[in-house]
Amino acid sequence: MSIVKVDKRGRLTLPKETNVRSTRAVVIPAGSFIVIVPIPPKPSKYAEGWLKTTKKRYELKKLAEKIAKEDATKRARRRYNDDRN
Repeated sequence: MSIVKVDKRGRLTLPKETNVRSTRAVVIPAGSFIVIVPIPPKPSKYAEGWLKTTKKRYELKKLAEKIAKEDATKRARRRYNDDRN
């Protein structure tokens, strides 16, 4: 775990150990928290061997974002409640 500083423009620098240079990531707002999930360079190629579906890419993206946001919010609330106790 690392503590990073967010500048006036909302930018932050991730520590070298996170190993997420030159990649894209999903940023999920979860109340007073954010969750950053790195995305593989070609997600569809990465998942084609184990992900069997008839849904279109945009449908999968929308579903994944919805589930990730719900999960991140649930975890943030649980963490917030644990910190208060």
